[in-house]
This record gives sequence, structure tokens and C-alpha cells, in this order.
Amino acid sequence: MSDALKHECGLAYIRLLKPISYYHRKYGTSFYALNKLYLLMEKQHNRGQDGAGIATLKLNVEPGYQFMHRLRIAGPGAIKEIFNSVNDEVVELERMYPNLREFPGMMKGYLRFMGEAMLGHLRYGTQGKNSVKFCHPFVKSDINPARNLSMAGNFNLVNTDELFAMLKENPDETMRTSDLGAMIDTVHHFLCEEEEKSPENPDIEAVLRQATSRFDGGYVCGGLVGNGDSFVMRDKHGIRPAYYYQDDEIVIVASERPAIQTSFNLKLEDIKELQPGCAVIVKADGTVSVPQILEPAEKAACSFERIYFSRGSDADIYRERMLLGDYLAPKVLEAVNYDLKNTIVSFIPNTAEIAFYGLIKGLEDYLKEMKISRIIKGRDTLSDEEISELIYRRVRIEKIAIKDVKLRTFITADSSRDEMVQHVYDITYGTVRPNQDALVVIDDSIVRGTTLRQSIIKMLDRLSPTKIIVVSSAPQIRYPDCYGIDMSKMGDFIAFQAAVELLKDRNMTNVLTETYLKCNAAKEHNKLHEENFVKAIYEPFTPEEISKKIGEMLRPDDVNAEVEIIYQSIEGLHKACPENKGDWYFTGNYPTSGGNKVANRAFMNFMENKVGRGY
Repeated sequence: MSDALKHECGLAYIRLLKPISYYHRKYGTSFYALNKLYLLMEKQHNRGQDGAGIATLKLNVEPGYQFMHRLRIAGPGAIKEIFNSVNDEVVELERMYPNLREFPGMMKGYLRFMGEAMLGHLRYGTQGKNSVKFCHPFVKSDINPARNLSMAGNFNLVNTDELFAMLKENPDETMRTSDLGAMIDTVHHFLCEEEEKSPENPDIEAVLRQATSRFDGGYVCGGLVGNGDSFVMRDKHGIRPAYYYQDDEIVIVASERPAIQTSFNLKLEDIKELQPGCAVIVKADGTVSVPQILEPAEKAACSFERIYFSRGSDADIYRERMLLGDYLAPKVLEAVNYDLKNTIVSFIPNTAEIAFYGLIKGLEDYLKEMKISRIIKGRDTLSDEEISELIYRRVRIEKIAIKDVKLRTFITADSSRDEMVQHVYDITYGTVRPNQDALVVIDDSIVRGTTLRQSIIKMLDRLSPTKIIVVSSAPQIRYPDCYGIDMSKMGDFIAFQAAVELLKDRNMTNVLTETYLKCNAAKEHNKLHEENFVKAIYEPFTPEEISKKIGEMLRPDDVNAEVEIIYQSIEGLHKACPENKGDWYFTGNYPTSGGNKVANRAFMNFMENKVGRGY
């Protein structure tokens, strides 16, 4: 992705179903679960570099001894630091007890993070500050063991104020500015109620049903309960992803399926998707269930997971990204007047690479059909040389854009900084025939367009192509996200900027005023959540008109080549990703009412020149 955009968070959960001594005998180490937790987190490192954390729950601990432990570290190297800290603890203990590794029971007693249930979390800060106190897991402590709770997750909630109001709490800054603060307080509230009814065995299903029915947002959340129970739950729309595996030894849940496959050497068909509204619950005695906690709503699994966020090593995601590229081939052919002989195709590294392969496949399919047609029609008139030239003609592929080292734009006070920003990407010279070749580059999405305008298009123009065509495997991003992605400011989106400029060009700025008045009226009557009024901004224009305007806006004045922007269609997205139809950032069709409120607030912030999120 050319624009910097933060991913969602990642979750890893492990529950051992046998005593730790069992794994020591079978696998030769008592660190089996810790090693696997480390692998699960590293294999999802793409999901968070703002910080990480782990929590461990020990079962059957003698009264008076701590049974729940947590370690959190902020920063991009957090996973390594966390497990280095765990290892340092082992080394220190082995100085006192050299044969400690041979006694799993002792190790569990002495080592804080050796236990039967584990949570791992990778954080990207979409809300709250990037310091260690905002890293997951959070912990609610209580003198009553069954009321202790540790939680982590991948989510955004848009009704945290309402949750705190329901609980009649006045939380500190950390809790109020973190979605997890509202989530863990709500779950803990109902956990305490259930614990009063059944002190030894609170009904976790009932706790989750009462708590999560009040959440407005997309979430996968995991929790460890002091009585030995643990769980992972997914929202009723299935917005955020979760996969799990279970056998007689272990239960595993992670945000990405390949992380489980690779870490445990499993087949794809062994791993199940946690369905919307369901939870994996493991009781203290090891009983495993996957109950339907909330009635599933229309599935709105995040399509951005398929386009960009999740690793392309997942078999289904790889195929879907190939299709996203393939479906763009007809538009690209039209843009270059079907002249592949004088067209070079490339991609913006690195996440658009799979869609690039799909685009090449689509172009090659066209080329094959064209060759067959011309040879059949001209078999009596074509020379051997002409036939040979046709047969050997290929789509011209080059690696044009190269992501350079992260340059330090330390000169921030003047125009010199803009010149430095241009060099974030480098180009391969000698690949384009000057003033003869068109240049097609595919990106997985275009959010703000800043890097395209300030760096990529200027760099590509140095090769003197006749035309620069930037292709996005995602549709136009028009609306803010509020379910885990760092896209919250309406004015940042190049598609929104283009729509506003078109309204100005056509003397239709009254649409902006009327939309703002509708938002204000809805706010006064507490109905901001009932309708997405921002859709009116885009209604006068076709996607092609907006794309054309974006091309004009992203073309710097000193660029000689014509610039055209091509976006994926909504229909193409749904065809390529049939199981992940969550498309609110493209269409404005939010799966929860809180999304409408976020979109309307974001637009009001734009009109009022306010800096900040819409939630």
C-alpha cells in the first residue's frame, strides 16, 4: 500500500487440555505452549507493531499463590522483548535449580508465564495512546479468584461512553480512551453478577451473552477468568476474523488461519472459522464448547482483510487477490487502447504483488485470445515471421517502483521536505521506452493519495511514459472505518476530496450545506445513528467521474505524462471475495448503527474544521 495505513490488532489464544508434564514427555519440553504462543504471535506480526502483551492463567494453584500473570511491552520489537524476558527468568531460575527443566510441576510453580491457558496480543493503536498502559491484555483484579479477568482483542467499539454510563462508572483516562477498558469493565460487571449466583462455576455463556449484546462494533475478544475458564468470542456480524483448532491435546484461536497452520503443521481443512456470534469456551475442567452466544446477523466480514491486511499466504486470500487483479484487466486494456505492445505493467511493492499476478493473468488471457483470432483470420496471408511474432508476444512486465530505505525527512520547516518525500520510492531506469510506452502500476488501495502525488507519480514520470495508469485492487475508499482500521477522518480520503471538488465545479456546494444541516438536526434529536447522510455527497456522480477527478488531483503540475486512476468495482470486489462482503468504507453501508453515527460525525468534523476522530 502506497499510503501508510495501520492494520488491525492480532490475537493468539492457547489452552492446554493435558497436564504440562504430558507435553514434556511427548514433545521433550515443558515450554511447548510458550513456544507455540511465540510462533503464533510472530506469524501475525504484520498485525501490530505498536506493542504486544501476553497473559497466562495457571490452573489448580494453591490458595494464596498468584494464578494470573501479565507482561506488556510497547514498541515494534515487543514480541522479541517479551519472550526474551521470559527466557531471562528461566535462565535466572536455572542458576539456582540446574535440573529445573526436568520437573514440569516445579517449573509451573516457579515460572510466571508457564500455565495452561494463554493469551497473546499484537497491538496497532487505532484508539488511545501508544504507550505500554494501552497495550493488551488488560486485567481486572479481585480478592475473589473467580472475579479476576484478563482480556485482549482485535476491535473497535463505537459506544464506549454508553457502556460506561450503563455501568455508572467514571473510569480513569486509560480506561476511558481505550475500547478494551469499556469492554473488560462490561464483561467483568456481568461476571460478578453470575459469580454471585454460582461462586464456583459462573455461567460464561450467560456472561458473554449479556455483555456482548451491548457492544456496538466489530470485535474478536479473548479472556481468561480466575476460576479457570477461558474464551474467545466473535461479533455477530463476523466483522473481525478468527479461526480455531481443537484436538484432545490443545485448543488454539488466532486472527489468521495460516498462523495456526504453520505453527502447528496442520492442514487447511483441520482449521475452522469461528462463526459470527459464536465463542470458543473452555471450562476449567477442560470441557470445550463452541456455542452461539448472539444470534448471527447478516455477515459483514471485513473485505480489507482480503485486499490487504491478512497475509496472502492463506490459500483463499491468495486466490481472492489474484481474482481482484484479474477482474481489473478489462479496464486496463481499455485505458491503454488494447495496445499491450507499448505498455509496461508493474506494481507498487509489496502488498499489491498478488493482485499484480492476477492482473497479468487477465491481460495474458486477452492476449492469447487475440493471438488465436488473428492467426485464424490471417492464416492464408500472415508470413512465418508475423505468426512467430504473434506467438512470442507477451505482456511486458518490469519491476518499476522500488520501496527505498525509510528516509528521514528531518527538514520539516520548508519546501525541502517535499523534495525529500519524493524519494521514498525509487525507480528502475531503462525499462520504459521514453515517449512511447504507457506505464500501468497496481496498488492494493488508494486511501489519501498523498504518497502517489508527492512521490510515486513524480518518480514514474522521470521515465517519460506517455501515460501513467494507477490501478487500485480496492474500490474507492469513501467513508471512515470504526471497527479496527485507522481510517477515521473524512477529509483525508482522496475520493471524498474529489467529490467535494466536483460539487464546487458544478456549483452544487449546497449539497454540503444541506447534508451538514441534516446531521445537526439528527444530532439534536439523538438520531445520528439512524441514517448515513454523507452518501448524498457522492450521489450526483458516477464512480468513473470521481476516478477522473482523482486523477486530475493526484497529477502534480510538473508531471508531463497523462495520469489515469482505475478502481476496482464493488461488483468485482464481491465477486472476488464472496465470503467477506463487509464494504462500508466503500459503500457507506455500515453493519451496525454506530457506523452511521461515525460517518456523520466525521463529516461534521470536516465541515467545522475540527481535527479528530468521528468516534
